[in-house]
Amino acid sequence: MSYWVNGVVCNSIDVSDRAVQFGDGCFTTIHVFNHQPKMMDSHIARLVQDSARLKLPQPDWQALEAQVHAICQQQIEDEFVCKVIISRGTGGRGYSSVGFNQPTVIISVASFPQHYQALQQLGVKLILSRIPISKNPYLAGMKHLNRLEQILIRQEIDEADFDEALVVDTDGILIECCSANIFWRKGETVFTPSLAFSGVNGLMRQKILAHLLASPYDLQEVERFPEVLGCCDEVLICNTLMPILPVASIRIDENKPLWHYLSRELFEYLFLRCQI
Repeated sequence: MSYWVNGVVCNSIDVSDRAVQFGDGCFTTIHVFNHQPKMMDSHIARLVQDSARLKLPQPDWQALEAQVHAICQQQIEDEFVCKVIISRGTGGRGYSSVGFNQPTVIISVASFPQHYQALQQLGVKLILSRIPISKNPYLAGMKHLNRLEQILIRQEIDEADFDEALVVDTDGILIECCSANIFWRKGETVFTPSLAFSGVNGLMRQKILAHLLASPYDLQEVERFPEVLGCCDEVLICNTLMPILPVASIRIDENKPLWHYLSRELFEYLFLRCQI
């Protein structure tokens, strides 16, 4: 991996940075193809919105976008992942954010995950995580830096040797996956969890919602328990890197049979539409 901190090639940051001390910031993860960052306008819009919600000091957004484009052009590989982090900055000791006027901007590039192409053919194996995520409308939808819940969930996935996990909130309501949003289809109706109180409103989720609103499908954002997936026709998950993957099976309980899914109707409808 390679890193840039405030526009300078660097692989370290100040230990007093709020990203280190408190996870005080937000981020976005960009799929770069043919040296071009995909959905760049949406990624910048997300950073602007999330940093405003957190009342972070604002970087020069035009300069940041220009730097991302320049970094993408410099890479040897033509497909990779670019991550942008906005931190409140350095200094201070306590929680107060008074006096922070200069954010820390961290950009990194990493190799593109190679397993997604195989999963598009094989389908994803999901497990129901035992670890819930918190309900908080002030943080719901945001891609902030506090990811401890996802780290614990990812540990559970790796230990169980599954691809991803269904994640519920503290009331047991289905919200998302560890690193992806989720949709399911029953007949001509497509469902996705409401993210009013928890979860990340992913950019690919937003793109799929826009496509479905203009499609023959009926779209509903709902609050449901994960058991609803046991009687649907199809399940898929999405993020900006996947960008969408069909779900082959779900294990809701190790003492019960897996749920299996054969239909790929919705996946095939969305797949090419989500490549742009």
